[in-house]
Amino acid sequence: MLIRLGYDIQFDLPAEVPMVALLHVHPSRMQDLLEPDELRIEPDIAVTHYLDSFGNRCSRFVAPQGKLRLSSSTLIRDSGEPDVANLGARERPVGELPNEVLSYLLNSRYCEVDRFSNLAFELFGFLTPGWNRVQAICNWVHQKVLFNYQQARPTKTALDVFTERVGVCRDFQHLAITFCRALNIPARYATGYLGDIGVPLRLPMDFSAWFEVYLDDRWWAFDARNNQPRVGRILMATGRDASDVAMTTSFGQANLTYFFVQTEEEKLTETGPGSEAPRSV
Repeated sequence: MLIRLGYDIQFDLPAEVPMVALLHVHPSRMQDLLEPDELRIEPDIAVTHYLDSFGNRCSRFVAPQGKLRLSSSTLIRDSGEPDVANLGARERPVGELPNEVLSYLLNSRYCEVDRFSNLAFELFGFLTPGWNRVQAICNWVHQKVLFNYQQARPTKTALDVFTERVGVCRDFQHLAITFCRALNIPARYATGYLGDIGVPLRLPMDFSAWFEVYLDDRWWAFDARNNQPRVGRILMATGRDASDVAMTTSFGQANLTYFFVQTEEEKLTETGPGSEAPRSV
């Protein structure tokens, strides 16, 4: 399956401002790209690329006063299969976890693990450790939290979500992550593209959040918001929570004026005898 990815994000800047953008496909999916994954900036300015401490590809620049446009379009090959599941995947004892995974057991900006220890064991501690326990956490969050764009706010933590029982996709994931960590299951926040491939359309398109859990010896994708295997999940960045993977971070005022995301299957159509070319649908 081929998936067309892209975005068009525009700002009005009252003054010059340094910015960092995490808008590239994650390095783990680079081999699947069929077109360059380039950040286009208008006006044309110098950009520095680097990998952050979580392995995400970042772009750093200083934007001048006035209008700023960040855009891109690329094509990626995907298996076309739903998220991989392994019902037999096991939790590993903390003493056996790799060193680089330990930080995903701790408190972070939006995940107050220490406030959830007793609650997590009351709700899920009696369940058999492993995949099914993580899925039970997803089921609980999906059922108990109401999705509502109007209830989004940048300061909402997992404890706020548990108390208010309403939020957006990042809030669902923060709560599920916090429950997992409170049970000594490493969990990290993930963000990227997730189009409406194989499910009813929910326009307008947006970037999406999910979370990953470390079971056996690898990370697995879970999604407390949608709570079903999905096709075409394209990772962009991972971190402890949303504070580590903001699409753009401005060190000064940046007023968002336009936001568009594209992520949809691109079909092949014949253009001549024996030839095929991609087209958007």
